[in-house]
Amino acid sequence: MLILGIETSCDETAAAVVEINNGRTFQIKSNIIASQHEIHNKYGGVVPELACRRHVENISPVIMEALNKAGVTINDIGLFAVTKGPGLIVALLIGLSTAKAIAYALKKPLVGVNHLEGHILSIFLEKSDLSFPFVALLVSGGHTELYLVEDFGKYRILGMSRDDAAGEAFDKAAKMLKLGYPGGPAIEKAAAGGNSRSIPFPRAYIAKDSLDFSFSGVKTALKNYLNGFTPPYSTSTMYLPDVAAGFQEAIVEVLINKAFFAAKRYNVKTIVMAGGVASNKALRTGMQERGSREGIAVFYPGPILCTDNAAMIACAGYHRFAAQGFSPDTNFYEMDAEANMKL
Repeated sequence: MLILGIETSCDETAAAVVEINNGRTFQIKSNIIASQHEIHNKYGGVVPELACRRHVENISPVIMEALNKAGVTINDIGLFAVTKGPGLIVALLIGLSTAKAIAYALKKPLVGVNHLEGHILSIFLEKSDLSFPFVALLVSGGHTELYLVEDFGKYRILGMSRDDAAGEAFDKAAKMLKLGYPGGPAIEKAAAGGNSRSIPFPRAYIAKDSLDFSFSGVKTALKNYLNGFTPPYSTSTMYLPDVAAGFQEAIVEVLINKAFFAAKRYNVKTIVMAGGVASNKALRTGMQERGSREGIAVFYPGPILCTDNAAMIACAGYHRFAAQGFSPDTNFYEMDAEANMKL
């Protein structure tokens, strides 16, 4: 079966053609992503109205490119999967409306996918033999959450951010440091060669046994640190690599400790990382080294599958479709976007 995935939850317009074989193994035949970073860079974050306008311009060309690269036609698609939430409502509606129109015209099944489920299941695009249960650390611009994943469609939330997501904290820090958007890659690049222990940024653990996160404090600590320089935020009066490395380490260290605490608490021997921040090299290295020491396997998809992409939506869409007895979502013509959709 060929699946066309469509993703427009934030500022990437994405479409992918994925083939499922034997109900388990996926082959990504195309995975097209049209980024909007150059549009939002000067604002230091995503502007919803601008994102919506660009989605309108990109959605049809991106779908056509995905089909052409896969060497198939729209009539060859057996299942359509689209992100219905969570995300920016104006962005979600573009992808959802498009998918509904195509599926209606072709009389093909359509399933709405939770964006977070797409991230968690993206690992199965590269590692189809991964077994359950596992702890999933989902870290992105809008979410920092820990889940116990017991099976496809069975997710138990263990902890979440009480304020800023890790990716959001990186974006705001990069804006303070005038490093541009998106903040995660900018902070990582600036941190190269820096001493991560030279500036004692705080680590927020909330409570002894808590699996929740909080990153607003380290963000405020950075602002207070920068305000101590004259003129404010001047990279000429401070060593930028140390600042970036210290801030990055303060976030990465908490993510690693919480993930392994969750794995031990629930007696799980596998941790899966997902989301845009899962591409961070310091986080990947730290997770692997800790896993080697403690006998816990750590997996994460390739960088392109950590970003918002449509292949992960196709993967999650197939598993939801299978769980529903290979039936489309009930009354899918009336399916609506859900900005705050829960997993």
